[in-house]
Amino acid sequence: MMNFNFPPPAWGVRSGMRSFHGAFHGAFHGAFHGALRAAALLAVSLGMGCMARAQVTPSADAGGARLSVGGTASGYVLQFGQVKVLGATAFVDTDSLRHFGFEGEARWLKFHQTHDINATTYMGGLRYSRYYGRFQPYAKGLVGLGQFNYTYNLGKDSSLVIAPGAGLDYRLTPRIRWRAVDFEYQMWPQFHYGTMSSYGVSTGFKFKIF
Repeated sequence: MMNFNFPPPAWGVRSGMRSFHGAFHGAFHGAFHGALRAAALLAVSLGMGCMARAQVTPSADAGGARLSVGGTASGYVLQFGQVKVLGATAFVDTDSLRHFGFEGEARWLKFHQTHDINATTYMGGLRYSRYYGRFQPYAKGLVGLGQFNYTYNLGKDSSLVIAPGAGLDYRLTPRIRWRAVDFEYQMWPQFHYGTMSSYGVSTGFKFKIF
């Protein structure tokens, strides 16, 4: 009679699973930080290209007031627990002849949660932009409401959120623009455990209504 011995000790299986989980988390966190660095480098390089191409002649985009709507994918770091979350953003922009405009946005950071930690923000405020050919760099200052979900759904909190930011749009067609990068640094001064901050980048598209 032939005997087949397969000794799979339980500790070996658990150890293997822990190794796999650790490797997966390490790979994701490395990719997340790599994406942040890549977005920052893209913003710098495109911004330098904007300035290099700046001309005295007005851009084809220079004109009257305009209204645009759009959406982006977002990656953020929340100071509470130093967790990294992904999400989606919907926004509306208005621009004027004098470069000043308004931006309103809603962001849902609900994906790749750690221990059920997530956040949602609803903000609006002023933005300032310039046109350089197809490029439109901008700066903004937003204020609004943030909703935070704590570890393991043990509680929720609402807080004032203040968010300076900057970004770069690129005109693909007369009505479609690529939001190459949008960076925000958010401050939550009324957070339950003291002032919290979060920061992240977004990229997506926006569409001109008129």
